[in-house]
This record gives sequence, structure tokens and C-alpha cells, in this order.
Amino acid sequence: MKTTPLPKKFLPFALFFIKSQWKWLLLIQFFFFGWSLDSTLWPYVIMKLINSIVNFSGERSEAWQAISTPIYMGIALWITIETFFRLGGILNAKVIPKIEADIRMNMFHYVLRHSHHYFSNQMAGSVANKIADMPQSFTRILEQILMIFSPVFLAIIISTTLLSLINPLFSLILAVGIIIHMSICLFFSKSCDHYSKIHSESRSSLVGKIVDSLTNSSNVRLFARNKFESRYVSDFQKEELKKHQYSLWVIEKMKIGLGLTSFLIFGLAMNGFMLYSWVHGNLTAGEVVFIFNTNWNITMMIWFAGLELPQFFKEIGVCKQALSIIQSPHDIVDDPNAVPLVVRKGKVVFDHVSFQYQKQQSLFNDKNIIIQGGQKVGLVGFSGSGKSTFVNLILRHYDIQRGRILIDDQDIAKVTQDSLREQISIIPQDPSLFHRSLMDNIRYGRLDATDEQVIEAAKRAHCHEFITSLPQGYQTSVGERGVKLSGGQRQRIAIARAILKNAPIIILDEATSSLDSITEREIQAGLEHVMKGHTTIVIAHRLSTLSEMDRILVFDKGKIVEDGTHDGLIKLNGHYAKMWRMQAGGFLPEK
Repeated sequence: MKTTPLPKKFLPFALFFIKSQWKWLLLIQFFFFGWSLDSTLWPYVIMKLINSIVNFSGERSEAWQAISTPIYMGIALWITIETFFRLGGILNAKVIPKIEADIRMNMFHYVLRHSHHYFSNQMAGSVANKIADMPQSFTRILEQILMIFSPVFLAIIISTTLLSLINPLFSLILAVGIIIHMSICLFFSKSCDHYSKIHSESRSSLVGKIVDSLTNSSNVRLFARNKFESRYVSDFQKEELKKHQYSLWVIEKMKIGLGLTSFLIFGLAMNGFMLYSWVHGNLTAGEVVFIFNTNWNITMMIWFAGLELPQFFKEIGVCKQALSIIQSPHDIVDDPNAVPLVVRKGKVVFDHVSFQYQKQQSLFNDKNIIIQGGQKVGLVGFSGSGKSTFVNLILRHYDIQRGRILIDDQDIAKVTQDSLREQISIIPQDPSLFHRSLMDNIRYGRLDATDEQVIEAAKRAHCHEFITSLPQGYQTSVGERGVKLSGGQRQRIAIARAILKNAPIIILDEATSSLDSITEREIQAGLEHVMKGHTTIVIAHRLSTLSEMDRILVFDKGKIVEDGTHDGLIKLNGHYAKMWRMQAGGFLPEK
């Protein structure tokens, strides 16, 4: 995979990937010129053969000597063209998939490095569609150049040269027809490109809506919204249909112009002058056949190329639209001199940190807090008070506007993002699993873990029992986002994954909220063992789960208004004590 930055414009982007295969592509181009030879030299061979037959006046039994030369030329041409076609096809099958794979993986790698904020505002289906579109459309463009446009151009040069040897006026008529033909194509090309880009964007949006609806199929069923979703997606389908039809109508208008040109120039002018010249004895029978076949072949070639030109620009439009996902700059980037984070104690420091979301009121303003290594710290507060933001800033999902966040005296803005997140285990409230096996999902916490280590982590997370009861055990696929598992089962898999990772800093975001009370108590005991000696940050709406924390930070409107132990904060009779009394069923209300 390439390490240099990906160009943002189409032509530099194309050259970026072509240059690694340019020698092979030149060889492919050479072999695909076989089409040029096939369309131009066959009429010449046939002309030679007919003239040899017409001019032969001896016994037919002796005609071989007269016609052998054009026949040998034809055999040699046949073998050459067939060899060129086969070698070109073999090399094309070898090189084009490599270019596709290179583009696909580079785009995927670029998109994967986008920030949490980027993915929060994008539809995964639309992004995936663009990653899929780009390599396919790019290689179609490449193949159109190699297999169609370049061979047609060479065929035009060969044909005009051969026709000029008979009569320069034939070459002139052919050249005029080709110029008019290409002018019409180029006149419509800008419109084809423009409306193809519009249609491509509309299609990507439609695919994104379909994927979004299918991803939430359970909600569609639960709320009986089949008809609503059909109407909702239908609106986007109507828009896509309208733009698709208009993009095709532009192409049809171009075809009308091309048809008139072909009839007037290639049909009437060329053939009319050919018949006139023959009638006046200026052409042999073989030359008549040569001119007719050449005219027909070139007409068909440029007609075919003309029909491909709108598709060519359509594919360029698709590529330009797909490039939008790499034209968005990365919000969070590693410092050029970033080094790996080394965690020994897990001390976390907010040093005069100020942060706000885009164009929103400041959430944190000059925040200072120190979490000592190995401390267990609870975060409480009503929704929107800043707890999740506090955690997201430690994970560097967002960059702060001022101040520093330090882990063991290392500024997280000066270390690599991967090394930062490798040192943190997080168990979210609503864990998302890959559409892979249970073994793969747990091992994601530590890729080099053995099966035995994965199973041990699963036992400590109390999910080994339900896993072994499944028909395929640890090889059971969990479905997209883990849809085949219950909420509690997904939670236990996420806990097992975090246990296996065994990072020095642990973040729990209502990690046991989806579990029944018995399983929760069992896992809490396991988590107590995991948290021992690790810096642990726990977000909780059930305040009773924080009674054993070393500290509790109480958030209110982005500020830490209280800091202390559970008992100390209750005695303080402040904001925390008020929330404690407000609990309903053990949970905080929303406000």
C-alpha cells in the first residue's frame, strides 16, 4: 500500500496509480493495437488479392503464383492479430485487478483514518459504495483508452495514409468526417460529465438510504414501518431516476448528431466520390473494395468510440464523485514527530483544557483535573453534562482548542493515535461487533492471543457458557453489528474483548447496564480483578455502582462541580447528594 499522500484531483490520482504499472500498460496498449491492424490492413490485403485476380490473364491452374503473396500476407496478418489479442487479454487480466486492488485498499486505508466526527456524519453504505465505485470506474476508463480510443486513433492514421496513396481527396473526406464526429462528441462531453456526476451522487445517496434502512430492519419491523420505509426510499429513487434519465437523454441527443454525420459524410460523400471515381476509370475493382471496407470499418470504429465517449465521461464523473471521500481532510492527524505512547502508571492529566464542538457553546473551559495512575474514578452527571466528551477527549476522538491532556506526562497530541488507543480498553454501553465469528470478535482485543487465552477471557466475562451452547461454538458468526446476539450477550463479548486486551487504562461506559442482576454481580467481581492496578474511568447512571470508586467526579454543564468519594459527597449534601436522592429504580433521570 502506498505511503505517500493520495492526490485529490482525478488526473493526478490516475497517474499516481498508473505509474507503478506503466511498463505493463504500455505493453498491453501495444498488443491492443491489434484491433487497428485488423480494421485497416485486412481491406488492404483484400484489395491486393482482388487486383491480383482481376489482373491475372493466364490459366487458372497457374493462378497460385499471382495470388500467393496476398494470401500469405493474410495468413501472417491473421496470426499476428490473434496473437496480439490473446497476449493483450492475458496481460490485462493480470494488471487491471492489481490496479483495482491498489486503489481500493488505499482509499479504504484513507477513509479508515477519518475521525469519529467524520463517521458520525456519514452513511457507511454511501462511503462503501464510493470505495467500490472508484476502482471499477477507473479501470473501465483505463480499458476504454487502451482497447478503444488509442486503437481507433491509430486506425485513423493508418487509414488516412493508405487512402491518400489512392487519392488524397478520400483522406480529406475521411478526415473531415472524423473531425465533425469528434467535435459533436466533445461538445456533449461536458454535459455528459456534469450530469453523470449529479447522477452518481444521487445513486450513492440512494444506496446509503437503502443500507440505512436495511441496517435498521429490526426497527422497521418493531414499528411496522414497511410502507413508510418504501415511501421514504422511493422519494430518493424518484430523484435518482430523474437524474439518470436526463443523463441518458444527453447521450441520445449526441447520437442523433453522430448519426447524421455518419450518413452525410461517410455514407454519401465518401461512397459517392468512390463510385464517381470508378465510373471514370480512376479506381480498380480492388481499390473500390478497399475504400468501401475501410470507410465502413473506420465508420464503425469511430461510431463505437463515440458511443463509448459518454460512458467514458460518465465513469470520470463517478470517479470524481467517489474522490470526495479522500478530498475531506483528516480532522485528527498525528504530529509529524509523533512517538508511541509508553504507559507505566496510567496517570491522566487535564491541563487547562478548553474544548467546544463546532460553532457550539464551550463545553469545557480551562479544565484542570488529575487522575492518578491506578485510581478508580467514577463520572456522574445528567445527560449532556460532559462525561462522554471527557472520555472522548482522552481517546483523542476530538482535538482540544487549548491546553494539554497528558498520560504519564506525555501530551496525547504528540503521540501516535494508534499507540494511544492501544493503551486504553473501552467497554461501551452499546457495543458493536463485527460480522465475524465470536472467536474473531473477542480476539480483536489482542490479535496475537491464542485460542486458550480467548477462551479464558470469555470465561472471566461469563460468556463461555452461552458460546459453547451454540451449534458452532466460538466459530459462530454474530451477524452484522452482532444482531444475532442479545444485548447482554454483546455486552459480555465486549467485556471479554477488553479483558483480553488488558490495557493499563480502562474506560467503562455503563458496561453492565444490559445484564441481569445475577450476571452483573458475577461480572462486577471479574471486573474488580481486571481493574486492580489499572487506571479505571467509569461512566455510570446507576450511582450505586460507584460506591467502591476511589473518586467520583460530578459533572454539570461541562464543569466538574464536585470531586470526592461516595460517602464524602453524600455528606457534602451538594449536587451528587441531590442526584442520589433523585434516582428512580437506581438510575438517574435525564435531567
